[in-house]
Amino acid sequence: MSLANSTQSFGSVTKTFHWLTALLILTAIPLGWFANQLPYDTSEEVARKAFFFSLHKTVGIATFFVGAARIFWASTQAKPTPLHPDRKAETWLADLVHWLLYGSLVLVPLTGWIHHAASEGFAPIWWPFGQGLPLIPKDEAVSATFAGLHIVTKWVLIGAIGLHLAGALKHHIVDRDATLRRMLPGASVAPSVQVTRHPRSPIVAALALWLVAIGIGGVTGAYDDHAPIAPAAATLDVANTDWNVQDGTLTIAVQQLGTSVEGSFSDWTAAISFKPRDEVGPAGTVDVIVSIGSLKLGSVTAQALGAEFFDAATFSTARFKAEIVRTEEGYVAQGPLTIRDQSVSVNLPFTIDIVDGTASAIGRLDVNRLDFQIGQNYPDESSVGFTVGINFALTARSDAGN
Repeated sequence: MSLANSTQSFGSVTKTFHWLTALLILTAIPLGWFANQLPYDTSEEVARKAFFFSLHKTVGIATFFVGAARIFWASTQAKPTPLHPDRKAETWLADLVHWLLYGSLVLVPLTGWIHHAASEGFAPIWWPFGQGLPLIPKDEAVSATFAGLHIVTKWVLIGAIGLHLAGALKHHIVDRDATLRRMLPGASVAPSVQVTRHPRSPIVAALALWLVAIGIGGVTGAYDDHAPIAPAAATLDVANTDWNVQDGTLTIAVQQLGTSVEGSFSDWTAAISFKPRDEVGPAGTVDVIVSIGSLKLGSVTAQALGAEFFDAATFSTARFKAEIVRTEEGYVAQGPLTIRDQSVSVNLPFTIDIVDGTASAIGRLDVNRLDFQIGQNYPDESSVGFTVGINFALTARSDAGN
């Protein structure tokens, strides 16, 4: 059997691509459905759900590359002539379905890949080339849009597979011709038919169907963010402070399934009393209050704010009330950090630079989530790490000219 196609038969390379693609698709779709149904209330359940989602994503990436290679190969090959060219409507529909399949081989895994790349956290792709994509930001809106596109294009693919299978069975059982046998392994004998020209209209029709499907997805809200609704963020009073914060960031970093997931709190206040000094000794105080519900942690925001972790509905704020001390190594804020009504004494080292009454400070602190009774149903680090990195950076101005 020839490697290449002819106008009468498919070559062995095309047949291999066909059945390998079918195997990958018929593996990825059930895996995705099954993973989506699994609960994730405990560490073991999260690990199981992540395993099947990672398997689904990895098979999906393989499908993308195999599908792209298949399309490239097909573009270099002759296309066997239909056995019944006189059945124009049937032949046209078969071409339409093939174009839908070819396009879906790229669109379905690619939209899923972009959704994954734009999301923070959860199940990684099992390969050594990283989890991101060039030009794709970590953005919840982008993630939600491509999650919806992944679902919409998946249903187009499923519909095309159904039509393709129905057509193949019709040829094999009703017509009793060699259409299906031409794609089976090994040599196949098909009657010689006159070579016909394939029209371009099925390509246009396939594009139109994708646009219609994408439009229906927009009308039905498929591209909206369907993450669970997180508790409302607490509104904080303005801090009475000697140093007025002009801008700043308060971020956290956690390890989820071995991957760092970063998030930030958009609402926090800091009451700062500080006088710089060169010698060792007290330098002031700081009282930071954080609105827990203002946390954004990518695709796992709602889970992080839920009862198992921060429980923002019950404990709406966290607080760090500390003395600022100059040590031989630099400045340290020493005092209790209170989260979920659990207070732990911590030391937060930071650096500060003051120019013309404006101070720029940055610092980092690592804490153990179990010390604050966070994620107690996750007693090991197989799914969620113990260490949470807390980083801050701020610019503050003192009208007193400190």
